[in-house]
Amino acid sequence: MTSTDDRRPLRIVHTADALAWLTQQPLPARAAVFTSLPDAVELPRSARPGWEAWFVDAATAVLRATPDDGAALFFQTDVKRDGRWIDKAFLVQLAARDVGVPLVWHKVVCRAPAGQATFGRVGFAHLLCFGRALRDPVEAATPDVLPELGAMPWPRAMGLAAARFAVDWLCRMAQPSCLVDPFCGVGTALAVANARGLDAIGVEKNPGRAEQARSFAAT
Repeated sequence: MTSTDDRRPLRIVHTADALAWLTQQPLPARAAVFTSLPDAVELPRSARPGWEAWFVDAATAVLRATPDDGAALFFQTDVKRDGRWIDKAFLVQLAARDVGVPLVWHKVVCRAPAGQATFGRVGFAHLLCFGRALRDPVEAATPDVLPELGAMPWPRAMGLAAARFAVDWLCRMAQPSCLVDPFCGVGTALAVANARGLDAIGVEKNPGRAEQARSFAAT
């Protein structure tokens, strides 16, 4: 699905359950997965008590679906419940350990200025990259702390600046055939991928957000 100069990049958004969709067919060779797994409040109320186990299972499904020559990136923001932080990067890395997919790099993206107290959500987001064949060579080193999250199309979306950093890195270092976001929300990752010339495939269970994801433009 790599786009060429004589056509616009493709974008396909499926209105479906992400975990079921991931098991239906293999992803294209060299596909990159870039996603943000849902928080507990985005799941049906009946499913929330088992959210952490669901989260690890979802990360496992994403990593297993990622081709051996591809990459899997996660954008995750920790939350605070009952006075305790839930570390989503730790949960993703639990899944990666069990699946046996190495961590290529782990960045921190600032959501609030250093020194500012935050509540409910921590003042930074995690950006993690995994891949069986990928490396992060010294000569291509990038900052470990990214100063800007960027505009967010909706409160639980990826920041546009962080998404652009991630997709630019993929284009340089992984040269993916396409970008897949199985929890695409309103389509931030898909829009950034298209803007960089990549075809994109999204999956979103909510019909309204899926419709937004089909047309959202990263400006």
